[in-house]
Amino acid sequence: MAVRLTCNVNNYHWGKHGLNSKAAQFASIDPELTIDPKQTYSELWMGTHPSGPSIIYGTEKELSKLIEEEPKVLGDGINEKYGGLPFLFKVLSIEKALSIQAHPDKILAKKLHNERPQIYKDDNHKPEMSIALTEFIAMSGFRPLEEISTFIDEYPEFKALFSNDTIVMFKNSIKEEDAVKRKALKQLFSELMNAAKENVQNQLIKLLDRIKQKGDQLDSTETELIKMLSEEYAGDVGVFCVLMLNILKLKPGEAFFMGPNDPHAYIFGDCVECMATSDNVVRAGLTPKLRDVPVLVDMLTYDYGTPDAKILRPIKSNASLLYDPPIEEFSVLQTDLVAKQTENITTIGPKILIVTEGFGELVVDGVLHKIQAGSVYFVPAELSITLTAAEHPMVVYTALCMA
Repeated sequence: MAVRLTCNVNNYHWGKHGLNSKAAQFASIDPELTIDPKQTYSELWMGTHPSGPSIIYGTEKELSKLIEEEPKVLGDGINEKYGGLPFLFKVLSIEKALSIQAHPDKILAKKLHNERPQIYKDDNHKPEMSIALTEFIAMSGFRPLEEISTFIDEYPEFKALFSNDTIVMFKNSIKEEDAVKRKALKQLFSELMNAAKENVQNQLIKLLDRIKQKGDQLDSTETELIKMLSEEYAGDVGVFCVLMLNILKLKPGEAFFMGPNDPHAYIFGDCVECMATSDNVVRAGLTPKLRDVPVLVDMLTYDYGTPDAKILRPIKSNASLLYDPPIEEFSVLQTDLVAKQTENITTIGPKILIVTEGFGELVVDGVLHKIQAGSVYFVPAELSITLTAAEHPMVVYTALCMA
């Protein structure tokens, strides 16, 4: 049978306030939760991670305890392979940019956890995928090297953060083989992230003054983001990452995937996010939290390319879209139903679903559940799902493991 969940919502400083937050809207289905319009609501966690475990509705029992008692609900081999539910599902609501960050691969995750378990609290990797619920802005992956080179020429304040030798090496590398390009990109990024704080602050002051005077002569996307991030994180070196990382502007339903050791930062908007069950984050900018610059600089793959390379395009089947990233732990289905439409989901694997729009019905193993925006359910691996919208459209996102 399907198990209704009560899920943890947190209050990080970067979240949206009150019911402007999708995370808060969905969490407010809990009658015991009062939403404070002055409070930030950043993430709704759906899963078994100990930092934000989901509870079986109407009880104090965690979903992880149910899985521990009845591992068959995960399906053949999944508990043995992963030691529990292999994914963590979230809703994020972002008012203020998140940090410049990356997530370690399995080898590095184990090393960091062993060396500093108080900071890196588990030993798993954290590939993740985000699907926009509203218009969504993020940075992800390094730009084409030619673009970065152009920005060095166009933004003297950016150029002033690098040595002449590094700039020459970087520009010369553009015509060389891939390994040479990556090495030069790493040197450039390392110098940026390790630049003297006073120099970074002075150059940002100069840049903001120039934007104010000649904004229409500079690229509006980059300059608007530089102004916005400078207001949020004054004098932070992460602001200059706008000129090194791709900017993604997603419409609702568009998605992108972030593999291990891939730099990114969420800037604004609401999304559903799915990841391997981990909370490992290595940060280096746009954050009041610990910055582990040496680890971040060393861990990145230094892949580079256009924003399109980051976009994950779904596969359509009936009323559903399957977002299937190149990893085993999770995929996500978006089911978008018009009034009174029905969709059957027969995919095998443990599932967690959340209704993000509308009202309707969920039928699992012959049992009918009335559902609405904010309803969250866990469905065991072998059971299929039938979703039916009421008199208005309904949208449901379902995270699942098909491995």
